[in-house]
Amino acid sequence: MTREHFGTSHVPLSPAVRAGDFVFVSGQVPAGADGKIVEGGVGAQTKQVLENIATVLSLAGCELSDVVKTTVWLKHAEDFAEFNAAYEPFFPKDPPARSTAESRLMIDILVEIEAIAYKPLPR
Repeated sequence: MTREHFGTSHVPLSPAVRAGDFVFVSGQVPAGADGKIVEGGVGAQTKQVLENIATVLSLAGCELSDVVKTTVWLKHAEDFAEFNAAYEPFFPKDPPARSTAESRLMIDILVEIEAIAYKPLPR
């Protein structure tokens, strides 16, 4: 199986890797185009993270509707309801499977999300 990498990063990882019909998106953080962390709480940060995932997926020829699994890390479990309210509009139909955990994150953010998308390659 061949692997194709998408996007660039300032740390030793690929923002996304296609392996066959699957695209694996590395954990995305709520950084805007300017590289600064978005302010405004977990709702605003969740929106930015999912927009970043959509951007990375587009480089691999995918979109959010192709996502089959997400893994979410929240800094505070009490943010779960606000997180869900911001997350839900991005997956209005057939939301992906999801795991969510409270976690100490590596940088000072409220949420990080990774995703797996399924998009068969043209044969």
